[in-house]
Amino acid sequence: MAIALDYLHHHCHMQIVHCDLKPSNILLDSDLTAHLGDFGISRIISKSTSRSQNHTSSIGIKGSIGYIAPEYGAGADVSTHGDVYSYGVLLLEMFTGKRPTHEMFKDNFNLHCWAEMALHDGVMDVVDPTLLPIEEDEEEGEITVTNITGSRRCMKDRLQECLTSIIRIGVACSAESPLNRMNINDVVKDLHLIRSIYLRVDTHQGR
Repeated sequence: MAIALDYLHHHCHMQIVHCDLKPSNILLDSDLTAHLGDFGISRIISKSTSRSQNHTSSIGIKGSIGYIAPEYGAGADVSTHGDVYSYGVLLLEMFTGKRPTHEMFKDNFNLHCWAEMALHDGVMDVVDPTLLPIEEDEEEGEITVTNITGSRRCMKDRLQECLTSIIRIGVACSAESPLNRMNINDVVKDLHLIRSIYLRVDTHQGR
């Protein structure tokens, strides 16, 4: 999904802002590859003026509750920063299992704040348990040796490192100030690096 946004924002012949990133607008094919859909309220950014042009007649609509960038509520123009915010919320939702509209989030406490706190208090406490490998029985029998236990601990630490990095990206993308959010180019690079680290862990686990 980050690659799709990078293309729309930086590599498409016209800069496009999607404006409505949310789970229902992400489609998975038979290989579970994500595709971005529903460009009904997307905007084309004019390269000459850096201002948005309406792609449809849906003037004034800039997204869905829970995923809308806060600056839009203050009347700010549509920008790529808004898509990055929505992406950050989506990323946090996918890895925590909590929707931004969950009842636990109210007043000034939101998904971003919850995840940001977890970066200091313990990311594994907010990660969706269904994403974690099932712990095996500690009693391995007489064949259990110290180096196997150490190897598993190392793989677990690296997995936690990957999840922490992903949550950190989600928090950085969903920062309140547009200027404090990550550039989608950097997001793509970081996710590729995390993927490489994770695949090495997964390969070791499969041996």
